[in-house]
Amino acid sequence: MTAHSREKLSPPLCFSVLFGPGRGVFCYAVLVLVCVLCYSNSIRGEFVHDDVWAILNNPDVRPGSSLRNIFFNDFWGKRMADNTSHKSYRPLCILTFKLNIALAGMTALHFHVVNVCLHCAVSSLLMYVCERCVFDDSRLAFLSSLLFAVHPIHTEAVSGIVGRADVLACMLFLLAFLSYIRSVGEGYSGKETGITVFGVCVLYDGLVLSHKPLTLLLMGGRARDLPKLFGPFARRSCVVSLYVAVIMSFRIWVMGGSMPLFSEQDNPASFCPHLLTRFLTYLYLLAFNAGLLLAPITLCYDWQVGSIPLVESLWDVRNIATLLLGVVMICLCLYCLTNLQGSQKREVLVGLLFLVFPFIPASNLFFRVGFVVAERILYMPSMGYCILVVQGMNRLCSLVGRWGSTALTVSMLLLLLLFSWKTVQQNEVWLSREALFRSGIQTLPHNAKVHYNYANFLKDQGRNAEAIHHYKTALRLYPQHASAMNNLGTLTHHAEEAEEHYRRALEINPQHNRALFNLGNLLKSQGKEEEAEQLLRDSILFGRHFADAYSSLASLFAEQKRFAEANDIYLQGIENCPDSSDLHNNYGVFLVDTGDSERAAVHYQNAVRLKPTHYVAMVNLGRLLRSSTENKEAESWYKRALQVVRKVEILTPLGALYYNTGRYEEALQVYREAAALQPDSANIWLALAQVLAMAGRTKEAEKMTFGILSKNAGCIECHRLLSAIYSKRGNHNEALQALEKALQLTPSDEAVLAELHFSKGNQLREMNLLDHAFQSYRLAVELNPDQSQAWMNMGGIQHMKGDYPSARLYYQQALQLSPGSKLLKENLAKLDRLERRRVSRYTSILRTIRAKRSRFSEPSPTCFFTQA
Repeated sequence: MTAHSREKLSPPLCFSVLFGPGRGVFCYAVLVLVCVLCYSNSIRGEFVHDDVWAILNNPDVRPGSSLRNIFFNDFWGKRMADNTSHKSYRPLCILTFKLNIALAGMTALHFHVVNVCLHCAVSSLLMYVCERCVFDDSRLAFLSSLLFAVHPIHTEAVSGIVGRADVLACMLFLLAFLSYIRSVGEGYSGKETGITVFGVCVLYDGLVLSHKPLTLLLMGGRARDLPKLFGPFARRSCVVSLYVAVIMSFRIWVMGGSMPLFSEQDNPASFCPHLLTRFLTYLYLLAFNAGLLLAPITLCYDWQVGSIPLVESLWDVRNIATLLLGVVMICLCLYCLTNLQGSQKREVLVGLLFLVFPFIPASNLFFRVGFVVAERILYMPSMGYCILVVQGMNRLCSLVGRWGSTALTVSMLLLLLLFSWKTVQQNEVWLSREALFRSGIQTLPHNAKVHYNYANFLKDQGRNAEAIHHYKTALRLYPQHASAMNNLGTLTHHAEEAEEHYRRALEINPQHNRALFNLGNLLKSQGKEEEAEQLLRDSILFGRHFADAYSSLASLFAEQKRFAEANDIYLQGIENCPDSSDLHNNYGVFLVDTGDSERAAVHYQNAVRLKPTHYVAMVNLGRLLRSSTENKEAESWYKRALQVVRKVEILTPLGALYYNTGRYEEALQVYREAAALQPDSANIWLALAQVLAMAGRTKEAEKMTFGILSKNAGCIECHRLLSAIYSKRGNHNEALQALEKALQLTPSDEAVLAELHFSKGNQLREMNLLDHAFQSYRLAVELNPDQSQAWMNMGGIQHMKGDYPSARLYYQQALQLSPGSKLLKENLAKLDRLERRRVSRYTSILRTIRAKRSRFSEPSPTCFFTQA
């Protein structure tokens, strides 16, 4: 018997005074309009909470990612077979995310619009199902779907983008139910709760579609007729059971045969060793969820860690709610069994089936779940709630008089208005991360998890003092919160205190990979490399997909000159974390340091490909190209990075490129922007002054340099710049005085000190104080033997003084450091010519015995020196 052939009934209905006949397209239009009005304010929301991990940080969602991975990875982009996976299998939902991005980019607005549209579609589909399979009067179907459309419990599923999985599951649940009713027997939901549709279909088939054979049997039918009467139903049940077995087998195979691993803070009751406590708490949670459906007054995005204390005693007053729910459910079941042929039975039965079956996967009855209460899980069960409420109100209207019926109508209207108002208000909570986390603090101040989440947000915003307060509050409420202890350590300014927090976190959870990572980095900075290495190895062991741990361990090996091991760690990390853009960038830096620039460029490009906004990799690639004198390509990468964000660390290398290529006006513009972003940075103002000096605007450069010195009298580079400015003007005495002031500051860096002595030698040479200049050059090469220009200028001085052998030694030393120097080769050639002349003259002297004295005069070379 199909839904089309059932007998039509016309129960009394007081709601007709409000909705009229309620048939046709008009009702669907009103329903969609109400949905849109209720959730119109949600489309302004951003990516919040789980949206960040399921969409922004999910490699499977990114453009260009493999479609195949979607069917083997979980909702967060991790392999389903991985032991650390939550086993949340949502391929259809991930496909819709990819489609969202393909059509409109990574814009939260379009994700929210799709969610609202899907909710409208589900509400309309529910009305259609109720019209065909539940109610005899379409007005009741309209009211049920209207109540469903505005129920505040749906805000997490609709306003939270990741709730799309529940909305899609509900849609496919209804479609599968309709398909079964029409004897198609097809349909598959993409979420755990979706599988329950098959149980609903079989029971609906047995108790509604096939109720006549059961009725005949109860009225005295013959037992031998049972196979004939129940044969079709039995065959359908077997087909459905086989289908369910195939689906479950596939799911277990995809999961790698392992169940998800959860912690005690995820679901405290399931970790309780006392059977009575687990039993009482599980039952009370059923009543608690029913209460959220009945009166959604207190709503929160997270109900973990202390939100709902365990029910540890039979005398706990909350057991009354459990008993009350049990009585109601038993009464409803008995009502269905005692009214097998009544049309009212079908309405109650479908309401019960839609209420109970979708909630079974979240009930802890068959497997442990990773939450205490999750409002989005109630999206599907709320269909049954709405059907039961409307059926109950209609039943009461048929029993009471006119005035009572009017009162119930007003109550129903008031309920719809209250639910609508609450939904609109709750949507505001989901507009931003801060609004969501603050609402959690206000709603459940005794929930450690909401304090922890809010502290994470505050930490990201740089509001460290507030973050520390909420981390400490989370630890006060739940002292075993290892992540809160670890994160608190990252905000501590004292190394000893930070180490204490990390070690306490590891006492709570020895496998906490981030605490292992943080402690390892801390010890590495303290020179305790052996222990740091072991901690970082453990961090990788317990977090195989934690890319930062690979980078940190590889950098430790690189610092120890263990380059082969560092390279192996980077390659291992890239293999296990192929979508980590930071890992590719860091490996590129390592390759540059080890001289493999070609491969480094590839990994920088991979980092940008994986994360198109990775401006650090763009800047690194620009610097690499700049070192290869590919200035145009380098400039394009710097500008591409600036399109992502205007930051000083991007502007300064671009300014240096313009400066070194003589584009001083462009360099000035870039450095001025950088100075506006960081007005307290002396280095940026100094770079700006250097550009002004090279551009011939020496007065501005001098004034700016003195301004820097007024704030930082110990600025050695400022004195060097002043020396260059004075030298350019020909004021060598002032230039020399500026260098003397720089030397009086006694720089600790020998390279800087060598440069100062070299510059001093240049000024002394310009003043024709050659002996003093030679001593300054000698000090320069003693500090930095690789200073080829100093060796060359020392040779030039000896050349001018006629000490050709010494000059040749200094020239040859410089030539070893700068074998391509034309000036050095010319000076050595001049020495050769002079020595040949000297030999020739000595020969003439020997031949001229009568000559008493020979006078030697040699021409001065045109150029012996180089400037800084």
